[in-house]
Amino acid sequence: MALVPVALGARSYDIVIEQGALDRAAAHLARYARNGRLVVVTDAHVAAAQLPRLDASLRSADIVVEPIILPPGEQTKSWRHLEELLDALLALEIERGDHVVALGGGVIGDLVGFAASILKRGCHFVQVPTTLLAQVDSSVGGKTAINASAGKNLIGSFYQPALVLIDPSVLDSLPLRQTRAGYAEVVKYGLIDDPDFFAWCESHADRLLTGDTEARAYAIAHSVRAKAAIVADDERETSGRRALLNLGHTFGHALEADTGFSDILLHGEGVAAGMALAFRYSARLGLCPAEDAARVTAHLKAVGLPYDLASAHVTASGAALVAHMLHDKKMAAGTLPFLLARGIGQTFLSKDVVLEDVAAFLDADRAEAGG
Repeated sequence: MALVPVALGARSYDIVIEQGALDRAAAHLARYARNGRLVVVTDAHVAAAQLPRLDASLRSADIVVEPIILPPGEQTKSWRHLEELLDALLALEIERGDHVVALGGGVIGDLVGFAASILKRGCHFVQVPTTLLAQVDSSVGGKTAINASAGKNLIGSFYQPALVLIDPSVLDSLPLRQTRAGYAEVVKYGLIDDPDFFAWCESHADRLLTGDTEARAYAIAHSVRAKAAIVADDERETSGRRALLNLGHTFGHALEADTGFSDILLHGEGVAAGMALAFRYSARLGLCPAEDAARVTAHLKAVGLPYDLASAHVTASGAALVAHMLHDKKMAAGTLPFLLARGIGQTFLSKDVVLEDVAAFLDADRAEAGG
């Protein structure tokens, strides 16, 4: 078992990484039960695959699970399902001192975290992430949100969980596409500021993606340690360091918007294509060696992730994609910060990117790829 602390003073909590943790969940979650019950929010897919394991462990400790099962998919991060969830929690008489368990991927974690932050002005919640993307990224750090018609994650709050319980064994039930999408957030940590970890990813990605327990455990632990350190240093993105975690997301969210936030392009797939675009745009600006940009593209392509507009199934023009970016929550005084790179492991925040130039780059990049 690995234990990674997130040091945030009174809001500090632990990330527990343990193979088979779901089957021993009672040892970790019993202290959060009130009157012998825990409310567990999940989606229909995770309920079928993982809820029985959690339920069996908690029942062995005489804890009854009260499940709330929502539809799967990005569309669940909506006003409608937020209202549905809040009504269900109120019907179960959740109190401010209670802990709600979020069992699922990033959608469930984001939605439950946001609901907990506003229910009765704040109750508690626990993250039990069941996708690789959620385990290495979205369950850690307290960003919670729902989507709006104007864009992704525009309505939300910073609200830290009481615990993050990670069981790598749950990944065995995921389709390979979902695991690949989560891997994009793993390799991101190497591209931000850890070239040695990127090199490790290049040589170990196949093992991680095909279920090697040791490779998965190492990648998850390394990723959450990296994110925990950044979050502890810059919880609310005030110093700019936490913004580095958004590498690939400005491009990626625009690609997701163009594909309707649907299964056409999963979030991690959008991030992968976005990171490749960020490196190639940095090379176009003369900031990043062309060979580094090519190396990033080649690795993402080799593992089966999108790396350009065509592989992301995006047909919109550069101008149309930039129009999506104008709704980005990071917009400030009419300027959109971009994560660019001076090389692998040398990501930085730029506040002087000209959006018309971004549009021209996107059109040129598509043309050069023959799309």
